[in-house]
Amino acid sequence: MGCENQETRWRRVLPSELGAYHALIDEILESLRAENWEKRDLFAVHMALEESISNAIRHGNKLDQAKHVTVECTASAERFWARICDEGAGYRREAIPDCRSDDRLEAPGGRGLALIEAYMDVVELNETGNCITMEKRRR
Repeated sequence: MGCENQETRWRRVLPSELGAYHALIDEILESLRAENWEKRDLFAVHMALEESISNAIRHGNKLDQAKHVTVECTASAERFWARICDEGAGYRREAIPDCRSDDRLEAPGGRGLALIEAYMDVVELNETGNCITMEKRRR
């Protein structure tokens, strides 16, 4: 078991290819498991990383092989923090339709950001809208 003040840090620049991030997510989750994080919190971190990185690749960089996604994370016994940045034009949160509205309930996509916001304790976009920062505190 780790010390309360001990943090593990990651910084990776990933290609804009779906699946290029799975090994990184596995490594981060293994670090949290070693700190005895509960399954529900591991699920939350896993889902948030999967959604935010795949969104950066698909929607931000539009699968452009010339662009990259930068992932920075910090994990400890008490806290997980991440920043995911793409090289796209960005977006505004208010421009994303509410996936709970009647006309969106059967839409095939559009739930990722809502899930991230539901499972993370803090979620923020930078001014440009091409970086998402999120934090999960251990219960």
